[in-house]
Amino acid sequence: MSRIGKKPIELPKGVTVQVDRGAISVKGQKGELKLPSKPGVDVKLEGATLTVLATDAERQTRALQGTTRALLANMIEGVSKGYEKKLEIAGVGYEAALEGKVLVLKLGFNRPVRFPVPSTVTIEVPNPTTLLVKGIDNQQVGTVAAAIRKLRKPEPYKGKGIKYSGEVIKRKAGKAFASGGGG
Repeated sequence: MSRIGKKPIELPKGVTVQVDRGAISVKGQKGELKLPSKPGVDVKLEGATLTVLATDAERQTRALQGTTRALLANMIEGVSKGYEKKLEIAGVGYEAALEGKVLVLKLGFNRPVRFPVPSTVTIEVPNPTTLLVKGIDNQQVGTVAAAIRKLRKPEPYKGKGIKYSGEVIKRKAGKAFASGGGG
């Protein structure tokens, strides 16, 4: 059996889960998320505890049990606390600004990059070199943060670009010129 799939999920206060035939919906103070139910996996709600059970012992079903349990745990955390990714911009003249629902990034190109903000997440710009991507869906927050980072990945020589907060960029030495010689 799946070790992760066997663990029960405790529901925090203010979070309600509704198990239907076709989907499982999780509702909390930050919003509502739905997960389509997978064949071979049963979700049971008993009081404030959610358990995920596999209907048979096949390898694929056990894998789906663990995946479903992890997705449900992420959904419950998302609707109760929310998710946040912090991005940092490094480079001379590199900065970000928010114009309505469009993120405008100056990243050293000949014109600013305009990134439309999806409705599933919110982006905050506390200062011109810091971005906060927030939302209730962990996958959406990660996807949007990765798309923003991809616009100008950090380069290994000077470290210029967009990186996650706490990400370590392996630095390379520049060209080393030989002394003397060259004849």
